[in-house]
Amino acid sequence: MTDLPPLKTVTDLKLPRYLGTWYEIARLPMRHEPEGCTDVSAHYQLLDNGNVAVTNRCRMDGEIEEATGEACAIDNDSARLEVSFLPKGLRWLPFAKGDYWVMQVAPDYSVALVGSPDRKYLWLLAREPRLDATVQEHYLASARLQGFDLSELILTPHTGHPTA
Repeated sequence: MTDLPPLKTVTDLKLPRYLGTWYEIARLPMRHEPEGCTDVSAHYQLLDNGNVAVTNRCRMDGEIEEATGEACAIDNDSARLEVSFLPKGLRWLPFAKGDYWVMQVAPDYSVALVGSPDRKYLWLLAREPRLDATVQEHYLASARLQGFDLSELILTPHTGHPTA
């Protein structure tokens, strides 16, 4: 991979507005989310310790699968989070955290583009399971400009049976 500039993130993410339910519109492949997953959703909720509870759900072979984790801000920057899905007692392990950096968010917090600084992971999220194609392409173009290779992008199927 060529030397890329640091990943640009939202400068003033309003975490309370970001919380709630998001639907995955597209993603880059990753081993912990099988390609056959449909109806992928994520729910974010503020915890008493200031971290964010993460509940990811998808439908796999008709059954809902769920993963729960916890995200914490890096350097008090709510747009740059580290997420762990390990059991609570093991979440302190440094190698068990994944980067979740909010690169772009719509002014009304209806669409978000999230990635990892190494450009290996990318998610396009929306508050509804469908997203206008023009809006979708705008966010994906932004990802390309930041150095993401979208040749293996997966458009997440939503079957009308939401998991959130």
